[in-house]
Amino acid sequence: VELADSVSMAMLLVLETLAPTERAVFVLREVFDLGYDDIARAVDKTPAAVRQIAHRARTRVAARRPHATVSAAEAERALDAFQRAVETGDLQGLLDVLSPDVVLLTDGGGLVRAALAPITGAEAVAAVLRGVTDARLRPAQVNGRLALLVRREGETEVDSVMAVRVAEGLVAGLYVVRNPEKLSRLEREVAVSRGA
Repeated sequence: VELADSVSMAMLLVLETLAPTERAVFVLREVFDLGYDDIARAVDKTPAAVRQIAHRARTRVAARRPHATVSAAEAERALDAFQRAVETGDLQGLLDVLSPDVVLLTDGGGLVRAALAPITGAEAVAAVLRGVTDARLRPAQVNGRLALLVRREGETEVDSVMAVRVAEGLVAGLYVVRNPEKLSRLEREVAVSRGA
């Protein structure tokens, strides 16, 4: 369970809020269990500085890691409200369903347009999502998590997949995959599961 949680979308969102050096130190220490001396050489810092960075990163991760589980019904209600608000361009509806400290990550794989840094805060995320006016969203389960498949109007191929994390009845995290290489694998998996 701890391993599954460590690679969940929620954890990815938390890791993205760390500075690059903090993220590297955290992963090398907490996931790979490397010693401070080895990490110090890898990130070109002193072992004392690495200990401080590791402590700071652990504190930030612990503070942002989701603690409560959300019922399936609560998650579906939040997803439905989010989907309606995005599809209709309802700014107030988006603000009502987004957590104040929501984080939006995008992955274009360097092949399609995507934000280069995390977008944080309900107003900033709502502003980005209001630009998604020519899309159809369909609820789905991706990697066992709530998601929305996004297709542009008139298109049959998936434009992006929005993995959604719900906390306390609000959308707290969004991970949008637009990378065509990853989406082509998804399309093949969906085709196989439909044929089975």
